[in-house]
Amino acid sequence: MAEERPLVLVTCTAPVNIAVIKYWGKRDNDLILPINSSLSVTLHQDQLKTTTTAAASRDFTEDRLWLNGEEADVGHPRVQACLREVRRLARKRRGGSAEDTAPLSLSYKIHIATENNFPTAAGLASSAAGYACLVSALARLYGVEGELSEVARRGSGSACRSMMGGFVQWQRGERLDGRDSLAHQVAPEMHWPELRVLILVVSGEKKQVGSTAGMQTSVDTSPLLKHRAEVVVPERLALMMRHIRERDFEGFGQLTMQDSNQFHATCLDTFPPIFYLNDLSRHIIALAHRFNTHHGHTKVAYTFDAGPNAVIFTLADTVAEFVEVVRHSFPPATNGDQFVRGLPVGVASLPEELLTAVVTEPVPGAVRYILHTKPGPGPQLVDDPSQHLLGADGLPRCRA
Repeated sequence: MAEERPLVLVTCTAPVNIAVIKYWGKRDNDLILPINSSLSVTLHQDQLKTTTTAAASRDFTEDRLWLNGEEADVGHPRVQACLREVRRLARKRRGGSAEDTAPLSLSYKIHIATENNFPTAAGLASSAAGYACLVSALARLYGVEGELSEVARRGSGSACRSMMGGFVQWQRGERLDGRDSLAHQVAPEMHWPELRVLILVVSGEKKQVGSTAGMQTSVDTSPLLKHRAEVVVPERLALMMRHIRERDFEGFGQLTMQDSNQFHATCLDTFPPIFYLNDLSRHIIALAHRFNTHHGHTKVAYTFDAGPNAVIFTLADTVAEFVEVVRHSFPPATNGDQFVRGLPVGVASLPEELLTAVVTEPVPGAVRYILHTKPGPGPQLVDDPSQHLLGADGLPRCRA
């Protein structure tokens, strides 16, 4: 019989992804099956990531979960679904009978600690990173390999896209059991090295209508959503994949903005209507269009998920100028030096005619900060034991 270790610890990190062809609406709430396919860009973990440590021990008396240092409900149905699926795959891999020889007994209770280095539930895809990270850590803990996007999908639909880096499609699938509703990589993170992402954080607050409740109401009441899923998305998906393959920013940017706008139109078409964009979001939309019009082509493209924070796609050579435009349009209140975070941003001086054409009425302090990032890889295993979120006793470590 294999030597039993008192405590087995695994730590992983996982990325946020931002959809450019949006997922909104489920055809099966339990299995989390979407009414349409979607496509996203995985963001780099140096700027945005979830870290999760999973530990198993014969000494644990119950499963426990900590989120950002606070104990959370490990009995949450979606957490349980992921746990159940990974344990099922582990059992299958062991042939159902090799329980005694496996290094880790499936009957052991587990402790999970997870933290984000960004605001949770503020429209920054925290659940996607969170469940992708949970599944990655559990799979490592139990020695499960292979197709894991289907398991992550059971936690949060968009989490299946965070299981890979670069440009990722989540296929709707046709089967009732969801076995073909999987994510696959369209292009790796290095495919488009000049692509950059600017996240304009206008709010760190929790959204008023959660995505799960919101999309269910949309499915029940919005005829526009049905048309979108059946007619619009399949065409757009093929087009978007072509733009990405050809690194065509003009096409990619325009379609990204159009799809974001249509997603929010379906929210407005929902009854009662859902408003994820606020006045500031609309201000940023108008600013992007004025900037592009001034330049005579698409240099920046916005997209908004279920929250007011703007995600701007652009190319590396435009970053400094657009950041300066944002700084003029939304002069930072107090954190001038902390206004731009993430990847370094160069200095740009704006010509007078650009300022006149693009910056209309400044709104001081409206944008809290800008996060500069780029496409990045999928979940990573953390080798450094000092990075574990749980200590040798299986409880959260006090982090300074």
